Amino acid sequence: MANITAKQVKELRDRTGAGMMDAKKALVKAEGDVEKAIDILRENGVAKAAKKSGRIAAEGLAAYAVNGNDAVLIEVNSETDFVSSNDKFINLVNSIAETILKEKPADVDAALKVAMNGSTIGDEITNLTSVIGEKITLRRFSLMTKNDDEFFGAYKHNGGAIVAVATVKGGSEEVAKNVAMHVAAINPEYLDREQVPQSELDRHTKVFTAETEKEGKPANIIPKIVAGRVNKYLSEITLVDQPYVKDSDVTVGEYAKSQNASVVAFTRFEVGEGIEKAEVDFAAEVREQMK
Repeated sequence: MANITAKQVKELRDRTGAGMMDAKKALVKAEGDVEKAIDILRENGVAKAAKKSGRIAAEGLAAYAVNGNDAVLIEVNSETDFVSSNDKFINLVNSIAETILKEKPADVDAALKVAMNGSTIGDEITNLTSVIGEKITLRRFSLMTKNDDEFFGAYKHNGGAIVAVATVKGGSEEVAKNVAMHVAAINPEYLDREQVPQSELDRHTKVFTAETEKEGKPANIIPKIVAGRVNKYLSEITLVDQPYVKDSDVTVGEYAKSQNASVVAFTRFEVGEGIEKAEVDFAAEVREQMK
């Protein structure tokens, strides 16, 4: 039997709203697999909602740069949020974005060796680390290209906590920026339904079927109910089917169409997503220093 930790139970409760014992039982049955445990809770009608994964954010900034038919998003991390408002850090992040956009390195390791300001990106990061006294890391970047009949739109939230770039065919830069703003706010998983993996559809169909059967619905209408729930799920995770954040009466796809445009692609970075930051007990730290 898998060894279930309190941390796993807390994560499952945070994501589903389930009670402690229900969460633990589901984890035991799923042998510690949180995603399977979520499905078990939903099948049993216990989960209130499969919330999006609660991620512990590292600090730093995301930024974008656009030049003609090319664009880039980057994320640079620091240890504390105080550094995010430091002018030297902000300037470094912007310089890195512009340099990566110009040089187009293959990956982060290659980017660190790219020349910048008379040295390299890696050296510039090291130099600022020694000045600020915090570890600074270029975590990731994403390069994008578009065609001449397409537009980039970029949006930065809260100074760089979230950055999104959207590409639309037709329309205008303003339309693309509005779509990018929606992406930043709602965080879609896929562009459209065609991009959703069949394995995901199959998994959710199975879950919704079990969920509907437990509700005691007549067998002859279960397929129709399940189809409706799958359709609702797809409308929540695909960008073009989501209710447009500025006008919930239309979808993002419908908004774009009304502006003689169609959404081609999007990229979104949220600082710290997927990074688990060590929790610090500041009171204990102070007590330790006073000894």
